[in-house]
Amino acid sequence: MANRWLALVCFTTVGSALLACNIPVFRYALERWNPDACEMILFHSGPLQTDEEIQLRKLLPSRIQGLSHSETVVASQSLGALSFVDLQTANDDQKKLWNGLSKTSSSDLPYLLVRGSVGSTNQFPLWKGPLSELEQASLFRSPARVEMSRRLLAGDAVVWLLVTGLDQEKNEAIRQRLDLELPRLAKQIQLPEGIGLPGSELFSEVPLLVQYSYLEIDRNDGKESFLIDLFSSIRPLEVSKGEPLVIPVFGRGRALEVIPGSELNPQLMTDLTLFLSGACSCQVKEQNPGFDLLIDCDWKDELFPEGDEPPPARSIGQGAGRGQSAAPQLLDIPRGR
Repeated sequence: MANRWLALVCFTTVGSALLACNIPVFRYALERWNPDACEMILFHSGPLQTDEEIQLRKLLPSRIQGLSHSETVVASQSLGALSFVDLQTANDDQKKLWNGLSKTSSSDLPYLLVRGSVGSTNQFPLWKGPLSELEQASLFRSPARVEMSRRLLAGDAVVWLLVTGLDQEKNEAIRQRLDLELPRLAKQIQLPEGIGLPGSELFSEVPLLVQYSYLEIDRNDGKESFLIDLFSSIRPLEVSKGEPLVIPVFGRGRALEVIPGSELNPQLMTDLTLFLSGACSCQVKEQNPGFDLLIDCDWKDELFPEGDEPPPARSIGQGAGRGQSAAPQLLDIPRGR
């Protein structure tokens, strides 16, 4: 992913106010945007050993498609899909992918590659390593992700993750900024009018709150190594300087951006919060900024235990939808000062 300030993508509404979607972005994402499924590729040589198959089934959530016990997983509830590549019979593209992982020792097999996506085409690595290291990696579950999911399902509009840096004074400065700005934003932000009217219905029982919180992750916490490594790979220069990172998360665990602590300021926080709390003028998930975190949470069952879920969200292939133009307008958020 490019290390630049995100561009918020909005569609120009051309219909009446009643046709527009007045649901806040954070709530529309929570109710309608399924997390992007990851792609998992297991490289091996010859048939897997029985203990390797047992370990794979033990460590991967049951909602991974391709596992022997989860072949009937509903796509909308799937965390991802697992495929197997036997290097003894691999095709040229598979061998090229394996060679690109820079592995030279067959003792590393079986070897797992996990890839995510931004939009419909851009893939990026989430994790890679021998199967023997999978348990330590905590790909889909960690204390921070459990707590973050709990807060989002309880009504928090945005959970701001703080990954601490090396400088304790900088860490404390970011804590103070979050402590000051989040209550201010909660008082200042006004939700769109018209929520509940046709086209802007709410479907879950989650309270609609103007509520923001932050959750701190110690950069040396081994239980959070997956998140720390992921965010660090997006901001390597700032991490090498020991900076803290701040990540606003909304919806079903969608990270809006990874922000270096030195660039976090009140205006930037206001701009991002206004976007996430404003009317969802672009209902096509792939045209919105951000990327989904790997979280082992069955959002559908948590949000709609009685099955009263909203219609499927639109995708790029389905067009912009009624009352919206087909061409997006890019609105750049100013770089932090």
